[in-house]
Amino acid sequence: MAGGGKHSNDSALKKKSSTVPQHEEENPLAIVVQPDKDAPIISSYNDRIRPLLDAVDKLRHLMITREGIQLPTIVVVGDQSSGKSSVLESLAGINLPRGQGICTRVPLIMRLQHKSIPQPELFLEFNGKVVNTDEEHVSEAINLATDEIAGLGKGISNTPLTLEVRKNGVPDLTMVDLPGITRVPVHGQPENIYDQIREIIMEYITPEESIILNVLSATVDFTTCESIRMSQMVDKTGERTLAVVTKSDKAPEGLVEKVTADDVNIGLGYVCVRNRIVGVPVLAQRLVQIQAASIARNLPAIVKSINEKLNLNVAELKRMPNKMSSLSEAMTAFMQIIGLAKESLRKILLRGEFDEYPDEQKMHCTARLVEMLNQYSDELQRNSGSNPAKNFLMEEIMVLEETKGIGLPNFLPRSSFLTLLQKKMNGISSIPISFAEKVWNYVEEVVISVIMQHSDNYYQLQLSFRRAGHNLIAKMKDQSVNWVMEIVEMEKLTDYTCNPEYLSEWNKLMAQQDSFMKDVLTNEERPSIVKLEGFGEIEVEKLRKYSHILQQAFDMKMRMTAYWKIVLKRLVDCMALHLLLSVGNLVNKEFEIEIVNELMGPGGGIERMLEESPSVAAKRLKVNKSIELLKKSKEIVAKIMDKIGSYSD
Repeated sequence: MAGGGKHSNDSALKKKSSTVPQHEEENPLAIVVQPDKDAPIISSYNDRIRPLLDAVDKLRHLMITREGIQLPTIVVVGDQSSGKSSVLESLAGINLPRGQGICTRVPLIMRLQHKSIPQPELFLEFNGKVVNTDEEHVSEAINLATDEIAGLGKGISNTPLTLEVRKNGVPDLTMVDLPGITRVPVHGQPENIYDQIREIIMEYITPEESIILNVLSATVDFTTCESIRMSQMVDKTGERTLAVVTKSDKAPEGLVEKVTADDVNIGLGYVCVRNRIVGVPVLAQRLVQIQAASIARNLPAIVKSINEKLNLNVAELKRMPNKMSSLSEAMTAFMQIIGLAKESLRKILLRGEFDEYPDEQKMHCTARLVEMLNQYSDELQRNSGSNPAKNFLMEEIMVLEETKGIGLPNFLPRSSFLTLLQKKMNGISSIPISFAEKVWNYVEEVVISVIMQHSDNYYQLQLSFRRAGHNLIAKMKDQSVNWVMEIVEMEKLTDYTCNPEYLSEWNKLMAQQDSFMKDVLTNEERPSIVKLEGFGEIEVEKLRKYSHILQQAFDMKMRMTAYWKIVLKRLVDCMALHLLLSVGNLVNKEFEIEIVNELMGPGGGIERMLEESPSVAAKRLKVNKSIELLKKSKEIVAKIMDKIGSYSD
């Protein structure tokens, strides 16, 4: 604190620290001085600071923060009526808007620049325009600009307003003044005014590059200040927080103890000011020092971020499709899409490679097809009869009775075997057809997904690509279903296999015939249940009355059992081979033909590729703007880095 209050307090404050520290690393907790009242604020100015600040201000003017690059910023926060406006007026040497309630309704970027000119130069920048003003009318100009940005009334906005002040004697500083914190809305303010202000403040003070200038009134308990609570949330150690204590003449008692106790962790120290003059030069000097140190500390990281983001945007632009101006360019792009899509389909449908879709299990196609084939095989087995011992031989006996004719006895009519075979085939005939449809529905999802991915930049053709995909799969599905129906009909038509497993299995089963017939027909104990390997326990009492054809029925049962295993395996094996052939034809031949016919045929409209989609056009515009902004930023930081290099020379 500088001057004012009781004599004992003044002595104590002077004893604590009567001069500004010469070494930044000493950084005492409290900076309390009483300089010569005529000492100019600009006494702390260093010619090397201005270029650094100009560079950062140019970056800020380019709105580089929109690219995610944070800039060193002094952010001024304080509770309402903390004296924040008085501090800023003292630093800038101008009058700011005054009144009841919130005076600052938008973030006010104050750029102060020392210039040895006869008349001060003041102007405002907002909404893309520049408004000149002067010291007499600056307050009114700020109010008018604020009304234009935030609307009439007492609402707030996060759209910034820049005030540049060029005059002799001001410190070279750039600060962002934020709305004063209030919890209770006054008439005309929204009910959530506190939340709106808090959101703006947190946005500005959260980045590690921000220096928080916390304005506190000496008349209040610092620990209760809302601005302290907010700054502590993002700067717990206080290493980037500087406190300015205002109205120190109104509460001098215990002020030294208050700032030296530092109950609220102010790492950059306290500056006490009074009457808009006393202590302000110290504050100006301290802010210039902190600002210069922050810029110098963060500049290398800013340079690195600019280069990294520029490279990323250039790479992104290169990845985007070229804007085409001729049909030949469109044709080249079209064939490239087909080529890339075919290669993706070869990978996932034929070769089992899924490096393009590592985390999408649906696109690991060969594995999914194997799973579906196994499920198909299991379903065929389940639907072939769950209990082979139930009504054992009765179906065979009934068929033999109905197909008997005049001829030699103990002769197994082939018609009876085919009758049973056809009945069993009818029981499962829908399963292969359903499986074929299921597989092609899955393949359709995959094909459409791949086509859409590779044609993502050509929205105007995606409908045609999708239609071609649907038509292609529909054709392939019909072919498969027709083939499956033929296979089913062939299995119904006749009984044939050259597989030696048939005879081997039949002989194995027939080896039990003699013992079975003995137990059923000649065993004096006449057991009611006979155990038969492969079938379980058989109830045989009702079979004894069919002794005349029991042996034929047993033979036919064993023949059908052995042959049915061959049939089921054949249905699975043939289906697997058919799918491999069909999917291979789809990828290697049919896919390209169908797409080309769709796009090159009448109404296909490949020329529509010359029209860039709104999303791609918007993305291209955004990327180009980012590249332009980052290139300008790179030039700015390159110049300042060269200048810094010249200092070291």
